[in-house]
Amino acid sequence: MSKAVSVLNQGVFIVAAQRTACGAFGGKLAGLSATDLATHAAKAAIAAANVDPALISSSTFGNVQQTSKDAAYLARHVALKAGCAIATPALTVNRLCGSGFEAVIQGAKDIVLGEAAIALTGGTESMSQAPYSVWGTRFGTKLGTSPVMEDTLWAGLSDSYCGTAMGVTAENLAEKYNISRQDCDEFALSSQQKWAAANAAGVFAAEISPVTITSRRKEVVVDVDEHPRPETTLETLAKLPTVFKKGGAVTAASSSGICDGGAALIVASEEAVAKYGLKPLARVVGWSSVGVEPTEMGIGPVPASQNLLERANLSINDMDMVEVNEAFGAQCLAVAKGLDIDPTKLNIHGGAIAIGHPLGMSGARILTHLAQQVAAGKAKRALGTACIGGGQGIAVLLEQA
Repeated sequence: MSKAVSVLNQGVFIVAAQRTACGAFGGKLAGLSATDLATHAAKAAIAAANVDPALISSSTFGNVQQTSKDAAYLARHVALKAGCAIATPALTVNRLCGSGFEAVIQGAKDIVLGEAAIALTGGTESMSQAPYSVWGTRFGTKLGTSPVMEDTLWAGLSDSYCGTAMGVTAENLAEKYNISRQDCDEFALSSQQKWAAANAAGVFAAEISPVTITSRRKEVVVDVDEHPRPETTLETLAKLPTVFKKGGAVTAASSSGICDGGAALIVASEEAVAKYGLKPLARVVGWSSVGVEPTEMGIGPVPASQNLLERANLSINDMDMVEVNEAFGAQCLAVAKGLDIDPTKLNIHGGAIAIGHPLGMSGARILTHLAQQVAAGKAKRALGTACIGGGQGIAVLLEQA
């Protein structure tokens, strides 16, 4: 098995981490492009760090489905709109559901290589703006042919290499790890309840930067995740049909939400922290990415996390918080079994089943949340990890600065 894993022997710090609330599919943030969402988060992160944007040496953002006309320019436009210098280089990365993680990793690599002192990183996605496409018509169509439109959003959620929808990969794990429909329903309910409790306690206040939109000629402030359904009950969940397999385990409610959102993190070297008086939220210890069987893509966090922890001479029990992206309840439960994660440390404030999974944003959202929790003294060490469509896993380890 190929291993891509690094543990740093120098200080690389997250000095700011901000995100938008996650908007529901077709919801309050649907009118904002992925670039707009990332720009808002970037400006908020720069303000939170109290850093001159002219000092930022690189801009790297994750984005998966490229749903706007300006998507090809995304990281560059975000940097310029956020006030970075014209000379600041920019890179948009796509490691599918791990893209937000990957952007932060690339920023850290820029610092380690001496190519940057302060890096603007993050992830963003507008799934609501995913277009329909008509293929094969650029050079004309045959007489009598009616072009067919394809939903690019739905098409992107199936791996054509192995002919498997993402939900089917979760069903494969449910069968392999003996995870029942009831297990998934209970996990989905738990995600909703944990988010509700955390939201009521103001846990997300430090990380969410409110977005003001205009709706029906009125200004509306979006400062709470829109997708969660805290009123959900186990009885309601039990009535839902399975989506991908008759008699299976995966329902719409135990799947991550299709959502919109952006997150941004400022990453800085130890020298930059001292020189510019920056306040670290957390130290980046290291990262890992790995490939796995595509039809069981959801298990990717297991080897990715194991490789990283082994290199860092740590175990899963040394973690105070573990955030596994909840692509599906069955997938997350399989990862929890594979890593033997203490349930009291797993997604303690809810995950993507409640909050949503804007593809390119999620890794950056998880690291934003973990960095804020580490800074607040809620965890000394925290692990963030995600499965990746096509058969990959990614993990990033943070610790107190």
